[in-house]
Amino acid sequence: MKGTATTLTRVLGFCALVTLAGTVVLGLWTTPPDVVQGELVRLIYIHPAIATMGEVAFGVTALASLLYLWRRTRDRRWDLLAGVSAEVGVVFASLTLVTGSIWGRPTWGVWWTWDARLTTTALLLALFLGYLALRRVPGEAGSRATRSAIGGLVAAVDVPIVHYSVNWWRTLHQGSTLLRRKPLIHGVQLEAMLLGFVAFALIYAWLVVHRYRVEDLATRLEDRGFETALAERRAEADELLEVVS
Repeated sequence: MKGTATTLTRVLGFCALVTLAGTVVLGLWTTPPDVVQGELVRLIYIHPAIATMGEVAFGVTALASLLYLWRRTRDRRWDLLAGVSAEVGVVFASLTLVTGSIWGRPTWGVWWTWDARLTTTALLLALFLGYLALRRVPGEAGSRATRSAIGGLVAAVDVPIVHYSVNWWRTLHQGSTLLRRKPLIHGVQLEAMLLGFVAFALIYAWLVVHRYRVEDLATRLEDRGFETALAERRAEADELLEVVS
């Protein structure tokens, strides 16, 4: 099982590296500059993909949290997956805000504006940072996992709000580039953008698999340490009973 996990991690890592390199080549050298945005348009090959994978990561956290709370599927592995996916999602959400600000500065004239998409994304990042902090609060393993699952579901309510914010409100942020009857880009630009989605999906998968293995090992060591400490306390109690007897 360990060998299979290692192989999977290596395959995902290799595929992620290859597709990311392809995205860089297509995005920086093969595709032409935009008539309006010029060279700045090259951010479109990574920014939407990063933002989407952040939403996917938090969606996985919500799904894993729900599966943990449901009695029939309650398992420690769902709790671990929820936490790991949230950690990766926080990375993607942070990169979303950074790349968005880089794009927004020459486009809107400011690094930040209280636009609906930007504001809800910043709120989403803050909510899941709070979720990760909640997971670190000491407590019995089952109770800690349960309260974390509830927190994950509450935080994930903001995910669809972020996604549909450009449709629900009038915003500076442009609408969807691909999810429309006539996509705004085509040809090699479309190919580069789609490859970017594949690349960051593979990066997400690689990070989750790798981080899950580390977290699972840490949990096993923690459980083993607790069992050792419990055995030592029991031995001390037995010795005390013998002395008293």
